Amino acid sequence: MTAAYSFTDYRAQGQTIPYVLVDIGMPPTGGLSLFNLYVALSRSSGHSTIRLLRDFDDKLFMAAHSTALMQEDDRLEELNRTTTVWWKMIRGITE
Repeated sequence: MTAAYSFTDYRAQGQTIPYVLVDIGMPPTGGLSLFNLYVALSRSSGHSTIRLLRDFDDKLFMAAHSTALMQEDDRLEELNRTTTVWWKMIRGITE
């Protein structure tokens, strides 16, 4: 037996985990997006420390990004640009 624990891809964001066992199966509710797959597969420090729990449908990686998620990503990028300019302005930093 090996002690282990699990969590969702949402909880794994921003973490680097030494060894990862990933289940890319379709969840019972909702669905998978390319963002979910990216987070799940990029938490480890390298491909030699990732193991897949079961076979998966290759078509998952060919799916288009969700339009709503792409729009939200664009909105956040614009907010980041605006905030960066604003902070530089208040600090008197010129480029």
